[in-house]
Amino acid sequence: MSAAAISPNLFEAARLGDAGAIARLLETAQPDIRRYARATCRSSADAEDATQEALWILFRHVGTIRSLLAFSAWLFSVVRRECLRLARRAGVVPAVDEGEAEAALLLRPEADLRLDIAAAFEALPPHYRDVALMRDVKEMTIDEIAAALGTTRQTVKARLHRARALMREYLTR
Repeated sequence: MSAAAISPNLFEAARLGDAGAIARLLETAQPDIRRYARATCRSSADAEDATQEALWILFRHVGTIRSLLAFSAWLFSVVRRECLRLARRAGVVPAVDEGEAEAALLLRPEADLRLDIAAAFEALPPHYRDVALMRDVKEMTIDEIAAALGTTRQTVKARLHRARALMREYLTR
């Protein structure tokens, strides 16, 4: 989700409990949530269920989100967890220890692993994808990335950390 689509004033009003602002926030976030759920869940029915659950969780917990910058990462993690929960409930994805999942990555054929990594990059929200590509593919420094994006070193580091965590989660599910 693009945080630019949500104004700081709208987010803050929703966070403070303004019912109209919460409704506008849900309306603004819904298309991105649905699009991400369709890309993440195993079926369109699960995507619809995950979308509804994510909207419900957003409605209930919008007051706990600390900042607009954390909003999209939080929301997409809610959708991912819901898709995974639905897949586990259907028996499609067994519960797996994270260490086992990472070890299984090393056993994949290199060509398959490359495709999976490319898909993981594509699944990232754009602001995380840009930072991860600049650092891990183009091998730019943190300072170079900050200058290119017009942001701070701390923001670049945080986005890179979140991007790598999201990619790890994507690759090990």
